Amino acid sequence: MVAALWLLIALPLAARAEGIEVKQARLAMAEDGYYLEADFDVALNATLEDVLKKGVALHFVQEFELIRPRWYWFNETIANSEHHYRLSFHPLTRQYRVGIGALSSNFNTLAEALYFISRVRSRPVAEAGVLKRDTAYTAALRMRLDVSRLPKPFQISAFGSREWNIGSDWYRWTVTP
Repeated sequence: MVAALWLLIALPLAARAEGIEVKQARLAMAEDGYYLEADFDVALNATLEDVLKKGVALHFVQEFELIRPRWYWFNETIANSEHHYRLSFHPLTRQYRVGIGALSSNFNTLAEALYFISRVRSRPVAEAGVLKRDTAYTAALRMRLDVSRLPKPFQISAFGSREWNIGSDWYRWTVTP
């Protein structure tokens, strides 16, 4: 009986979904502007983990946009940004590396590297005074694997394949300052 109970508890943990999902996101207001804070759930499938361990870097893109919906014209874009992450594995040191522009950090496990990619803290998105009081804005956030940055042979394999095209749906929420 106890073994069956443990099995029921462990199965959902073992069957963790592959892909990317936005767990939560919000805009935080400070004196000098608005900052994005978000958490993603990033899980690579076996194909991506295998390719990563063979030396192919995976590039992820986090996209953010903040718009003011207007009924009389096109929506007004207040802010939008993209942040690129490069995840690679170095077999000599047995470490994972996450690069953001010219900066990089090393991690001992893939789980640690994915955790680093999946947390956004205090990322500036808009200056103070840009958002008007009592006006509703729509914020949207997503993250995806950028298959256009893979080596050409992998791009051909990735075209139309679910194993390669992982990404979250747009996560939208309303912001009212």
